Amino acid sequence: MFDAAQLVLLIGPAPLPMPAAQPVMEALLAVEVTSGRDRGGFQLKLALGNTSPLQLAMLPAGFFDPMVTRVVVAVVFKGLPKVLIDGIVTRQEIQPGQHPGESTLTLTGEDLSVLMDVLELRFPYPAMPDAARVAAILARYAMFGIVPAVVPPPVINADTPTERFDCQNGTDRAYLKELAAQSGYVFFIEPGAVPGQSFGYFGPDYRLPIPQPALSVDMDAETNVESLSFSLDGLAKKTTVMLVYDPATRKIPVPIVVPDMNPLHPPLGARPTAPSRVTFAEDTARLGPAEAAKRALGIMMQSADAVSGQGSLDVAAYGAILSPRMLVGVRGAGVTYDGFYYVDSVTHAIKPGEFKQQFRISRDGLISNTPVVMP
Repeated sequence: MFDAAQLVLLIGPAPLPMPAAQPVMEALLAVEVTSGRDRGGFQLKLALGNTSPLQLAMLPAGFFDPMVTRVVVAVVFKGLPKVLIDGIVTRQEIQPGQHPGESTLTLTGEDLSVLMDVLELRFPYPAMPDAARVAAILARYAMFGIVPAVVPPPVINADTPTERFDCQNGTDRAYLKELAAQSGYVFFIEPGAVPGQSFGYFGPDYRLPIPQPALSVDMDAETNVESLSFSLDGLAKKTTVMLVYDPATRKIPVPIVVPDMNPLHPPLGARPTAPSRVTFAEDTARLGPAEAAKRALGIMMQSADAVSGQGSLDVAAYGAILSPRMLVGVRGAGVTYDGFYYVDSVTHAIKPGEFKQQFRISRDGLISNTPVVMP
């Protein structure tokens, strides 16, 4: 569909989509896939003629119906396959054209985590730590190829059933997000190496230390991005104060200052941005020592990055597919903004003869802490 790469599309009733039929591939006009920290999404745009099989047979038969149609988008670039998203159609739109042959069908969807957000439950979890609860919830979706990837929180706290026990009151996705936020963790569905397999990741917001090919800007023939800009947010960093009662009397509040730095994210800037705000954590006074330590670590893991960048590139010129949740180097932006960054999100825009990406990157401070960034 575009130079040096091939689009692979699987679509059909869940849980097992099939390779897209020839009429679907011929009608495909554009594909857009967004991958980020929280969840992923996709959009397929197809031509819809009055005599096309999509209009006459597939649409009336419910082939593209929301919440029952599963879509897998993958590309083969330089001989290596990469699954961009595995998701479910959530919306169907038809736009009639002004002239014959200009009508379009747009399918919009999210990753497989949307299936965890359709049924509200009231379910108890007695004497179960967070990791056990997450594994039990993800086991319900094994038929969709979701494999649990659970990292236990560093502070494990499980009450005895005679004292108290936690109860889920809401959808599975909302409860998993709630558990993740309590420990400063993230939860998302990551597509696997092969279509039909995904990982339900519950753990810290990791940064793979493997750098991707550098983003080169303003370097004449070596420039491989179409646009790239940076910004420094002076209000992004903050210091959080927790108030907890002393363990002896349980009456005297003791302030605990939580620094705005993530112990799991290595510093990427040689001059970190200083915090400019002071906030107070809510509902921490009556927490026990274990819960207070868990909350403090969670606040540290949710520290924000003050330096951010955004831009776009052509995959053919870049020579690779930029992936989120990994490191990438920047060259040619000047001594202040050169260096390594964390890729927050990537939007893949695929059209016949074209494969482009829009991206967002971030780090904790200015000036690179490495002497050189390899191409």
